[in-house]
Amino acid sequence: MTNILDDYALMSPLRHRNNWLKLAIVLFGLLAGVSATSPIPLFFIAFCMSLTTVGLGKTPPQLYFKLLLAPMGFAVVSVLIIAFFSGSGPEMLAFKLLGYPLSVRTDGFELALLVLSRSLSGMCCLYFLVLTTPMIELFAVLKASRFPESLIELSMLIYRYIFVFLDMALSIRYAQTVRLGYSNFRRSINSLGMLTSTLFIRSWEQGDKLFLAMNSRCYDGKMTLFEVHRPVKATELLLTSAYFLLTLALFYFTKNISIV
Repeated sequence: MTNILDDYALMSPLRHRNNWLKLAIVLFGLLAGVSATSPIPLFFIAFCMSLTTVGLGKTPPQLYFKLLLAPMGFAVVSVLIIAFFSGSGPEMLAFKLLGYPLSVRTDGFELALLVLSRSLSGMCCLYFLVLTTPMIELFAVLKASRFPESLIELSMLIYRYIFVFLDMALSIRYAQTVRLGYSNFRRSINSLGMLTSTLFIRSWEQGDKLFLAMNSRCYDGKMTLFEVHRPVKATELLLTSAYFLLTLALFYFTKNISIV
């Protein structure tokens, strides 16, 4: 509970950079990722975002790669299914598994590689934003973008109390564990039911306390968010422009290139 992603964003040197510039970089990467027809620019986007997050953002490399492993597991499963059960063209690999013939064809392999590169580039772009920008600053940017205020305030409250209730659930589970509440299957079911009911009651009580606290502070339906205005430096603009141009160049020159 002490090492959540927001903690790394608060400690990142890139936190003090312009938030609109970071959002532009992420949106550019996502749009280029879904539009590219070759995996080459997508791997380039993933490399640049990872290098920036780890090198300039000072995110621990072990943490970064652990974060990538979880969603990449789902992506790899999808890629294997695409590679073995779709596509046409010459066979690249063929074998039998339990008497069932399996083969990888060129079109299926290219499609699987494209899906893998899109997933990787999208995850790297989002992790760049999450690990370098605290959520409270993202909420301020959304409010400045004229998003509905009720949606932003509801998102803020949900985000805040996710960790409050998670901490509460972990504390209750720890207390149940030291009392052998999960020593067998029957006790585990009873303990889980007690944890769920207790957490629901505590959540209801916490909501009432929050409502009273906000009303006592003259809450009028709007929360004030402070947005820090950080100018874009010339070096940042130069590096961003170079990244955009290189990505677009790869996007153009590799659109008709076949990997296989």
